[in-house]
Amino acid sequence: MKLKIYELFGENCMTQQAGQLLYEKIYPELKANQVIELDFEGGKRFLSVFFNFAIGQLLYDIQSEDLEQLLFITNLSPVGQQIYDRVLENAKQYYSNAEYRHAVDEMVQEQSLCL
Repeated sequence: MKLKIYELFGENCMTQQAGQLLYEKIYPELKANQVIELDFEGGKRFLSVFFNFAIGQLLYDIQSEDLEQLLFITNLSPVGQQIYDRVLENAKQYYSNAEYRHAVDEMVQEQSLCL
């Protein structure tokens, strides 16, 4: 399965909602061991929240080794790739390290109380 991200979201991949929509499209396919290519040709602007929702949460119940075999990212700009890589590393640490996950969850909870 190949998804052209520009056709779904245009040149901006910047919102939680867009990331969640992409997650909902690819998660069932990945769980069924289907290979997916995300083609980012035409994408210009990226925020980590998009990748957190689209990709990061996949690691909740898909092993990172399996994800690397099933999910292929193409035509992502260098800046987009840098953001993607950072999000993926953070998600790996979050889901594999209970102490780190607790610290992050606690910090998010504190921040939400300040709003």
